[in-house]
Amino acid sequence: MRINTFKRVAFTILFLSVFSFGFANETKDGGDDEKFDPKEMILHHVKDAYGMHIATFNEGKDSEFHLTIPLPVITYTDKGLTVFSSSAFHHDYHGHEIVERNGQRFVNVHEKVYVLDSGANQVTFDAEDHPTNAHRPKFDFSITRNVFMMWVSIAVLLLIFLSAARRYKKSENYVPSGIASFVEPLIVFVRDEIGKPMIGEHKYKRYMPYLLTIFFFIWINNIFGLIPILNGANLSGNIAFTFTLAAITFIITTLSGNKNYWKHIFWMPGVPVPMKIFLMPIEIIGMFVKPISLMIRLFANITAGHVIILALMSLIFVFKSYAIAPVSVAFSLFITVIEVIVTAIQAYIFTILSALYFGMATEEEH
Repeated sequence: MRINTFKRVAFTILFLSVFSFGFANETKDGGDDEKFDPKEMILHHVKDAYGMHIATFNEGKDSEFHLTIPLPVITYTDKGLTVFSSSAFHHDYHGHEIVERNGQRFVNVHEKVYVLDSGANQVTFDAEDHPTNAHRPKFDFSITRNVFMMWVSIAVLLLIFLSAARRYKKSENYVPSGIASFVEPLIVFVRDEIGKPMIGEHKYKRYMPYLLTIFFFIWINNIFGLIPILNGANLSGNIAFTFTLAAITFIITTLSGNKNYWKHIFWMPGVPVPMKIFLMPIEIIGMFVKPISLMIRLFANITAGHVIILALMSLIFVFKSYAIAPVSVAFSLFITVIEVIVTAIQAYIFTILSALYFGMATEEEH
């Protein structure tokens, strides 16, 4: 018991140290006298970025060093395709660093690449902090932090499940061992607690690959968002990511709809004709409200968790007092523990609602 308690305490201290280290590198971009803006820091943290910044060493000194993973910035403008490394911005996202490529000048303003107008030597802003002498490129195909972490999550999932599959092939009577013993209960859970009850015994198998994919894909990306050393790559808190997953669920639901499903939408049986006319537009709207609710629910819950944790940690820098640090860290740790649970809950909710919609689309007439 004493050894287990010691392990828990040591892990907690290590986690808080890493979390504080990663957070401290997110809070400041200038010297110690620069006024700390919690709103700017939080928005910068939850948004996507062109580079994978991990840590800063000797900040503010001549020997300052940034540990980063440079990612390609790929844009298409009037002068064609332009590609350069995100390291060319030198971790600037205020438009100060100008990158000259292909006869054009690029700046990074609030993690969006802009092209300076002809003859402009520096970016200028209006009262709302929007560039006035720069414009966005026609297309931006850059490999951003979220895209990079999405590829990493795909690689991790492939590694886990291919390793589990090899374990099954090597074992006698397909008895799980190693990583397979961890994966199998989760797969059985998705099958027995989500697929079969929501879709039905006879039709659930065709949807299992998708249900398993989104469950593990959302879960692992939610977990990555809580790892401080990755600066919380907020993939599940990106509305484009949740929109894409919800759109796929909507497409599968629509294509799976049988005669009974469409009858209940356009001409509901068993009700008077005036009521059918009244209910039809409501049901049509409901077709689109369901995936929209999936999109917003996942996006809002994950983003809210990040914002709360960062806001609590910001109190240390807002009050500039060590006295507030224990309270701030304690509450941040409490919310982080809750977020660890929320990562799985949100993956479960998205999966079970998708399965519910598939079940509604394939339900036979009683």
